Amino acid sequence: MTASEKAHARLGGIRKLDDEWARVIGGLGEPELRAPSALPGWSRAHVLAHVARNADGLRNLLIWANTGVETPMYPSAEAREADIEAGARHPAADLLADVVASAARFAEYAEAMPDDAWAREARNRQGAPVTGAVVVRMRLSELAIHLADLDRGQDLDRVLGLLGPLAEDVVQHAITSRSAHLPALRLVAGEFEWTMGAAPGVTVTGTPGELLAWLSGRSDGSALDGDVPRIPAWS
Repeated sequence: MTASEKAHARLGGIRKLDDEWARVIGGLGEPELRAPSALPGWSRAHVLAHVARNADGLRNLLIWANTGVETPMYPSAEAREADIEAGARHPAADLLADVVASAARFAEYAEAMPDDAWAREARNRQGAPVTGAVVVRMRLSELAIHLADLDRGQDLDRVLGLLGPLAEDVVQHAITSRSAHLPALRLVAGEFEWTMGAAPGVTVTGTPGELLAWLSGRSDGSALDGDVPRIPAWS
């Protein structure tokens, strides 16, 4: 597939997850938003504020890839954290509206990207080059993982089940993000398979959601089958 074809397939998955997010958060009021999420130290309001600012930050990277004008994801790490904390204090109605509006801004810009822009590069928060198509994969991954983090009855297998074949992309993104911490390894989840290293001697199997939970630091891998290596905590 070309970069443009990959991007548009991923945008289809993003639309599905945007709809699911709108459904799941639509009934949240103040008590539910202030309750803890599945992420230590973060309320559900923090998760929503992060997802909203992530949409705007990744839109910045699409602008960078499309125009060639350097447009960092966030002004700084400190500004990112401050914006999440500030957003988490917003009233419920404002915060829910922010999640929906920021998602729409990202989708609108992405849908208007010319085909040849998807292979052009920006740089992520760590300074690594990422194409426009990878930026869309980043958004797909954020939406999938954090939907489960809301702790509203959506585990990662259920979320990935909404994506069909695109579940492979989300797990691959986690593998790419954690490549420095993974040994030579073969991961298998039903019809999906991922190989790290030149000659992996270890095979680990599980569902896509179980593999993603381990790779993203949301489980210790005890649900997986095989000699599961220890990897550092997600940061």
